[in-house]
Amino acid sequence: MLSAFPDTGPSLALVNGKVLGEAGNYEALAVAGNRIAALGTSAEVMARASAATEIVDLAGRTVIPGLIDGHAHLDREGLKSVLPSLADCRSVEDIVARIAEIARQKQPGEWIITMPIGIPPSYEDVLAGIAEHRFPDRHDLDRAAPDNPVYIRSIWGYWRSSLPLVSIANSRALRLAGIDASTAAPAPSIEICRDAAGEPTGIFVETNKMPVVELSLMRRAPHFTASERASALAASMKLYNRAGTTSVFEGHGIAAEVLDAYRQVRAQGRQSVRASMIFSPAWPSTSAEDCRALLKSWGHWLAGRGLGDAWLGMAGLYGEIDDSVERELRSQAFPQTGWAGFHYNSSLPRDALKEVLVEAARNGIRAVGILPNMLDLFAEVDKAVPIAGQRWVLGHVVSLTPDQVKQVAGLGLAVTTHLTAYIYKRGSELVDKLGRERAGEIVPLRSLREAGVPISFGSDNAPLSLFQSIALAVNRRDRTGALISPEQALTREEALECATLGGAKLTFEDSEKGGIAVGKLADLAVLSADPLHCAPDELARIESQLTLIDGRVVYRAESGGGR
Repeated sequence: MLSAFPDTGPSLALVNGKVLGEAGNYEALAVAGNRIAALGTSAEVMARASAATEIVDLAGRTVIPGLIDGHAHLDREGLKSVLPSLADCRSVEDIVARIAEIARQKQPGEWIITMPIGIPPSYEDVLAGIAEHRFPDRHDLDRAAPDNPVYIRSIWGYWRSSLPLVSIANSRALRLAGIDASTAAPAPSIEICRDAAGEPTGIFVETNKMPVVELSLMRRAPHFTASERASALAASMKLYNRAGTTSVFEGHGIAAEVLDAYRQVRAQGRQSVRASMIFSPAWPSTSAEDCRALLKSWGHWLAGRGLGDAWLGMAGLYGEIDDSVERELRSQAFPQTGWAGFHYNSSLPRDALKEVLVEAARNGIRAVGILPNMLDLFAEVDKAVPIAGQRWVLGHVVSLTPDQVKQVAGLGLAVTTHLTAYIYKRGSELVDKLGRERAGEIVPLRSLREAGVPISFGSDNAPLSLFQSIALAVNRRDRTGALISPEQALTREEALECATLGGAKLTFEDSEKGGIAVGKLADLAVLSADPLHCAPDELARIESQLTLIDGRVVYRAESGGGR
C-alpha cells in the first residue's frame, strides 16, 4: 500500500472500487485533510479507518482525478437561468402569452428582459420551431406588454455554429433606446429591420458571434446585476461539480464584474470549483506606447503565478488582435460585458498588442491567445524576448499544419481546444474547407501529443461537460456521423489525461492536482460509468456521482453512497 497517513488516520475512505491512479489502478484510497493519504486494497485502507472516518462504498465504480476545464466560461451556465425562458414557446402567440404572463408580475415601466427564442442549449433552426416561421416584432411584443419595455436577447453566438443573431425590442424599449426611423445601423454587420414606411420593426439582425446590439443600440436595457452574477456563479459551480469538474482555467480572461462575483462567492463560503484566471485588461487606449507603459507600470502582479491561492488566483493576461468597429461598439458598455465575462477592449491593433506582449515577456507575464493569428505573433515576440519556459497558451486550436505543430512545441506553448465546436459541430465543414488531404490538420491531438505539447480540453460552456470532449477526442465523429481525421484520435487514457493533468499543466500545478497519487490534493470524481471501458456512445454521457475538492464532498448524487 502507498501511504502517508497522519497519526489521526483518514478522514475519508473510498473502498471497493476502481481508482485510476497515476502509477496504476487501485481498489481503494484514503483522504486525510485535503490530501490523498493512501492507495491500496480495500482491506489495507479499512485497516487504518477509525470511527471518525467516513466510508464510501464505491460498489465497483470508477474514481478519477477531478476534471480541469481549460477554457470554461463557468459563470455563463448559471446566468442562463437568471432571465425568463422562452424555450417552450412554439409560436409567436406562445411568445406573446409568455411575455404577458411576465408583465403581470412587473410594475408599469419596469424592463422585461428574456432569454433568446429557440431551444437551448444550441438554439438551432429557430424559425423551424415557430409555427408562423417568423420572429415576433415590436407590435407583437406591444400586445404582450404595452406598459413595459421588452427586450428579447440574442444568443451568445458560439452556442451554435451558424449566424445570424437576432434580438427583438418592443416600442417602449425602442423609445428608451432612442431608436427610430432616423437611426442608422452602427456597423455593416448590424441590420435594423424596418417596415414599408421605414420604421423599425423592433427586430435586430447581426452577423457577429459576440453580440453587439445589446451592448450598443440597446445598452439602455438592464444588464446582469452584481448579485445576479454572484448567485449564478455559485449555481454554475454546482452544475460543473455534477459533471466531475473541480477546477477551471479561464483562458479568455476575466472582467472586473466576474472577478467581483468570484470574490463574493468565495467570501460567502460557496465556492466549489477552483478557479485560475487570466486577466482581461480594459485598455483605455489603442496606442502601442500607452498600453506598453501602462502594463510596465502596474503589470508586475501578473508575473509568474500571480496573486491568489489554490482556490482562486489570477496570473497572466489575455491578448487578441482586433481594431474593428464592433470592438469599439461593444466597449461602449464598459464595465458591463454581457454574456462574455471578459472586457471587449482587451483586444488591440496588432502593432500595439505586439508591444504589450513583448513587455509582458520581458517581465515574466505569460499570455493567452485564442485565435489562429496569435501563433505568428507569439513567434515574433519570442524573437524579441524568448518565451520558452513561460508556458504561454494558444487556445481554441482549430487546425495546425505539421510545421505549426513544431512551432508550438518550439515556443514551449500549451494548447487548449474546444472539440465540440471543431469536431462535432464543424468537423465536415473544416474537411471541406481544408480538403481531405489536409484533414489531419484538424485539431491534431496525436501530432501535438507526440511533439510533447501539453494539451488541455476546454468546454467553452457549450456544453459544460468535459466528457463530451473526451468522447470526441477518442471517437472523432461529427454530428453527421462522419469520421474526422481518425489518425489524430487519442486513446481513452490519453484523453482523460488531457482533461485532468493537461489542465493542471496550464497553471504549473501538475505536481499538486490532475492525478491520483499520495500527497496530491484530494480533488476526485466518482463516476456513473468507467470511462476506459464503457460503450463508445456512453462516454459523453458520464456524470459524477460524488465529487470531492480538498477532500470535501461538494456534490453527491442521491445514489452517491456512504456509510
